[in-house]
Amino acid sequence: MRANYLFTSESVAEGHPDKVCDRISDEIVDLVYREAAKTGVDPWTVRIACETLATTNRVVIAGEVRLPPSLMKQDKNGQGVINPSKFKAAARRAIKDIGYEQDGFHWKNVKIDVLLHSQSADIAQGVDKAADHDNAEGAGDQGIMFGYACRETPDLMPAPIYYSHKILQLLSTARKKGEGDVAKLGPDAKSQVTVRYVDGKPSEAVSIVLSTQHLDESWDSKKVREVVEPYIREALGDLKIASDCKWYINPTGKFVIGGPDGDAGLTGRKIIVDTYGGAAPHGGGAFSGKDTTKVDRSAAYAARYLAKNVVAAGLADRCTIQISYAIGIAQPLSIYVDLHGTGIGGVTEDQVEAAIRKVMDLSPTGIRRHLDLNKPIYAKTSSYGHFGRKSGRDGSFSWEKLDLVKPLKEALKG
Repeated sequence: MRANYLFTSESVAEGHPDKVCDRISDEIVDLVYREAAKTGVDPWTVRIACETLATTNRVVIAGEVRLPPSLMKQDKNGQGVINPSKFKAAARRAIKDIGYEQDGFHWKNVKIDVLLHSQSADIAQGVDKAADHDNAEGAGDQGIMFGYACRETPDLMPAPIYYSHKILQLLSTARKKGEGDVAKLGPDAKSQVTVRYVDGKPSEAVSIVLSTQHLDESWDSKKVREVVEPYIREALGDLKIASDCKWYINPTGKFVIGGPDGDAGLTGRKIIVDTYGGAAPHGGGAFSGKDTTKVDRSAAYAARYLAKNVVAAGLADRCTIQISYAIGIAQPLSIYVDLHGTGIGGVTEDQVEAAIRKVMDLSPTGIRRHLDLNKPIYAKTSSYGHFGRKSGRDGSFSWEKLDLVKPLKEALKG
């Protein structure tokens, strides 16, 4: 492990074109879960994999679903087909909440195409009936998922991504409240923070990058910095800003045309922003738009949950966990733990791997049950990271809870 180095992570705001698409896709997931609950449909039967494309005044929603009857209608031949109206309404509400009312992308006027269709029967059979016949759902796909936690921030997240998110969150909140000149910022923004590590710990910010859309065409980079700098300093909090810190605020100058009108967006293109900012591995799969039979999402949440509890339990200062699956098979093929040489009190990776298997069923069914994932809780995950967030009373971010600390310690004793 290097002791002294620089590390950088970026974040993107909810109005970034890709994040607009993530938000719409997750609004569709929530809509399906919500309608299932309203109409008495078993939420365990919900299936959705939804992708969104956005460009100038155009949104395309496509993917595979198994829907409750309330989201269906009959065609002229009496066949059940998808009713696009509620999907379009959900997308418009999301765009309005983000704040897009521009000529090139307006929640009222944007054209929305809904191209959802029934889930493949071949995929469905693998999920619904596990190949090992243990009465659990099979994984919705093969793949590898990673979870990570460290002691660098209060939420046990790497410092660069933690502070990059926080800058954009504060600016978004102020923008929506209409606070002074911040109200003249647009929804589209990107941040980036470079942190100097000394003896393996975050010491100071040595460069800060922020590009943010602004609605007043007369603004230049100097004016934007004047508006945003107090919020950046507030977001960095206890992290020192180096005396020679390099500030790059709207370095290209004017940034008025933003969002999907300026650059096309697509679901799932910001997976490193969604996770650990590059400080830990990512298995490759995106999260947004997927129900939690898809282990790309649910097992990544479980891996973060386990890694966070390992660190919170005082077993290590850093922890990476990998879990792997095969489509149609319920139980993971492998569990791998790396404590990065930070195990405390002689705790080893082998011991933690054994303890993990004791404290949590890592089949898709076990994860969904343990973390209570069959709920409309996903729209709020679509920006500012899926990890390092506060668990909510509605069941959101349940994977950030620390309720496995005691069970892990007891499992290690056994």
